[in-house]
Amino acid sequence: MVLLGLHASSACGQEHFDNVDVKGFAELIQNPDVQLLDVRTAEEYSEAHLDGAFNIDVKKQGFIDQAVERLDTTKVVAVYCRSGRRSANAAGMLAEKGYKVVNLKGGIIAWKDEQMPVVSSIP
Repeated sequence: MVLLGLHASSACGQEHFDNVDVKGFAELIQNPDVQLLDVRTAEEYSEAHLDGAFNIDVKKQGFIDQAVERLDTTKVVAVYCRSGRRSANAAGMLAEKGYKVVNLKGGIIAWKDEQMPVVSSIP
């Protein structure tokens, strides 16, 4: 199984989540059971986000409470931000709550650099 392989290949033994590159992330989010989470600001999300992602700002108070309300612990959470730092922070918090989490290395910057599609909420 791909998801089992992802867990075994964690980049750092201290992390409780996986970091994957754009190709691995793109493959992962093809699974309809994967929950796609953008942890940037609402403004950043509006400008451009991955199709199907929902937004919870990791920097806002109550992030973990909102995440627990919206996310299913039985499904993988694929998380990203601008460059991968905020999402790694969010991934750590979610993993501590029992979620299976995969973080996009390089964030949406890396995603766009690979010419992967994004959508905008701005008309």
